[in-house]
Amino acid sequence: MDESTKFQRPADYLYFCDMKIREIKLPEQPLLLAPMEDITDAPFRQLCKRFGADLVFSEFVSADALIRNVKTTLKKLHSHPDEHPYGIQLYGKEIEPMVEAARVATEWEPDLIDLNFGCPVRKVAMKGAGAGLLRDIPLLVRMTAEVVKATPLPVTVKTRLGWDDENKIIVELAEMLQDVGIAALTIHGRTRAQLYSGQADWSLIGEVKRNPRMHIPIIGNGDIDSALKAREAFDKYGVDAVMIGRAAIGRPWIFREIRHFLKSGTQLPAVTVGEQVDLLREYLRRVGLDTEEGRAVRSMRKFFAVALKGLPDFKETRVSLLRANTYAETEELLKAIVDRWGDYPAHSA
Repeated sequence: MDESTKFQRPADYLYFCDMKIREIKLPEQPLLLAPMEDITDAPFRQLCKRFGADLVFSEFVSADALIRNVKTTLKKLHSHPDEHPYGIQLYGKEIEPMVEAARVATEWEPDLIDLNFGCPVRKVAMKGAGAGLLRDIPLLVRMTAEVVKATPLPVTVKTRLGWDDENKIIVELAEMLQDVGIAALTIHGRTRAQLYSGQADWSLIGEVKRNPRMHIPIIGNGDIDSALKAREAFDKYGVDAVMIGRAAIGRPWIFREIRHFLKSGTQLPAVTVGEQVDLLREYLRRVGLDTEEGRAVRSMRKFFAVALKGLPDFKETRVSLLRANTYAETEELLKAIVDRWGDYPAHSA
């Protein structure tokens, strides 16, 4: 790496130090699991924890639905002791419901409350929630300030660079959010207009980190799908932690791969399809503990679609797997996959 582009830490900064989000202590160069709707349920978080995720988050939780006690929303708040530290992420477009939702979420005893100001999907952002709040910065900052006052837990924020290329306001916004009391800031290196297209731009994330006024942890997010990219995020942009999202779907062992590389500089042997199928079976078993059979099997389709990529002549088996509705059908297909492709390296990234 060219020394002129490498992040220069202050002379008094101890590089090999732990990171703290207020009283939450995380290891050096922590790896976080991003909150993802319909993905980061408790069974998935537990798998990622086992492979080394240092901090995990709930699926994003609607403030309005939470204060109305909607059953499916309340279910998202359930966690297990081995998930901690664990954060509940909230989203909404109005201050009072967000404040009340933060109070309700606090009673579920997470380690922190995270505010979603980054979700770009139309049904959220165009209604003024998620990344939609990037079009009303005064409201976003007031909402954050009131939530900070409403809970004794650390409050963190996840957001984007700005609404679009003409409004990349993250450097100024980061200072505003720190000033109203947030304990850490996660920045996804895209604007709302980009959705998930193109490449994440980490240069502004690095600029926020280099800002001498900033003293809270800065967490980088976007396109971290390999150990090499994680190392670059730490070394070139100076972030305190990296957050991994889509790359962990179907590949929860990515946390172990990155941690090993950061410590040793060497790559672990590839996980095989057989090992991957064992993890899919375990995840299905965990989901089935509190969900009826058909729903549990159908919930696996998004993981099957992503996890079992790249296998030769796999189309027919893939279609059958995505149409299965029972444990027996699913297990028969998984066994056939292992028999034929079990020794192949599992899809990565």
